[in-house]
Amino acid sequence: MEPPPSTTGGARRGPYGEAPSTSETARALREVIRAAGDTRGALARRLGIGATDAAAIDHLVSSPDALGPVELGNRLGIRSASATTLVDRLVRAGHVERTPHPQDRRRLALQVTDQAYDEVLAALRPMLAGIEQAVARLTPEQAAATSAFLREVAAVMREYVDTAPDDPGRRSTAD
Repeated sequence: MEPPPSTTGGARRGPYGEAPSTSETARALREVIRAAGDTRGALARRLGIGATDAAAIDHLVSSPDALGPVELGNRLGIRSASATTLVDRLVRAGHVERTPHPQDRRRLALQVTDQAYDEVLAALRPMLAGIEQAVARLTPEQAAATSAFLREVAAVMREYVDTAPDDPGRRSTAD
């Protein structure tokens, strides 16, 4: 059986097999996304914790809503028992504490401790300073356009995440 024809015209570059017609901006953005994934591992190494622990702390710090163990497990893509083990480990290490949920006192919320927050901030400080320096080099018009562009890309990415099937074995029929 013959493989399907290539959609890249034989020009495979990088993990996504980008076609030569892909815009430089789209390629640069994909590089930022790949680098963002790498920063989580680097943060874990700087903090001396595992990558899943660092991802959990990142979700807890950046979520606008209180997360319980179930929500955290869902965001990490891990089962309930694994989420419980993870939370227990983070609590024992002093990174996270369990508190009453602000909207539902029957539930627990997870809160990053002040010490863990300070450690994360200190570990991220060199990268954040570099990002601020790059932003400072933009004109006000460039900064506004960049902010609008990044918000639109984030919305596209959130829609992609939100429309993914719940069952990893099930494929979308909207292909």
